[in-house]
Amino acid sequence: MIQVFIDGQEGTTGLAIESLLAARTDIRLLRIDASRRKDPAARKAMLNQADVAVLCLPDEAARESVAMTVNPDVRILDASTAHRTMTGWAYGFAELSGKHRQAIATGRRIAVPGCHATGFVAAVYPLVASGLLPKDVPLTCHSITGYSGGGKKMITAYEDQNRPAAFSSPRQYALNLSHKHLPEMTRATGLETPPAFNPIVCDFYAGMAVSVPLHARQFAKPMTRAGLQEFLSEYYNKQRFVTVRDAPADGFLPANLLVGTNELSLYVNGNDDMFTLVSVLDNLGKGAAGAAMQNLNIAMGLPEDTGFQERKGS
Repeated sequence: MIQVFIDGQEGTTGLAIESLLAARTDIRLLRIDASRRKDPAARKAMLNQADVAVLCLPDEAARESVAMTVNPDVRILDASTAHRTMTGWAYGFAELSGKHRQAIATGRRIAVPGCHATGFVAAVYPLVASGLLPKDVPLTCHSITGYSGGGKKMITAYEDQNRPAAFSSPRQYALNLSHKHLPEMTRATGLETPPAFNPIVCDFYAGMAVSVPLHARQFAKPMTRAGLQEFLSEYYNKQRFVTVRDAPADGFLPANLLVGTNELSLYVNGNDDMFTLVSVLDNLGKGAAGAAMQNLNIAMGLPEDTGFQERKGS
């Protein structure tokens, strides 16, 4: 059995990963006594005993856990922001390329992508990697997310019966345009400058829709909406968890279509002058816990959909 230790198992992402892994018969979860969760010696012992250590911690604590892991056979999956742009860490988005998938399969250090970043990178990476979009293209990104992405503190605030009236309205945040996912969004796509990023938290628990508006003139060669959809459909054609779909017939695209799954649906909306690429995913699924389990499967040589029961979303 694969021995897995979740360091930070009491957080929102940690609990979601534990729920996924606990149902598997090929996984043995190593659990630390609640009274010793912050005991460095106890954490170090668990980290070095595991086959896979999954870090669901604040950035500084994640760095401490990596430093404490001295057993060279332990694979580390870090769900924090700490190592997503670090040399020597595989970027855990296997669908992007064969090179990404191989790095996950052979690496000992794997950074699980952020939720907003996953949606943006899914849409933009293929276009930059293929030369369809120049690396210096200025981009904008809007991302609507459920409040569970803010962790336990935000969940408590949103579910408080006495919450402020403002919580019933979409709320923009990171207004200084320095969101912590921006370095990852830039590096992972190969862009030379970060996008202008506008995240919005809304009054629903989980799900997200990440939008990237584009003008046809931004492309390196003539592009139509149908041509862009055909390109992305072919790019992701053989991927289990990423699917390019037709725009909804009713003209509305909910952000919570894929809650409870590890799926990502990519839509090409617009006309032949302007497009909007929209990635729909579960911020706690493909944006966090689901991605972690998918990466664990690949790293351990298992089929990447091991443990996932969901069917393809729509």
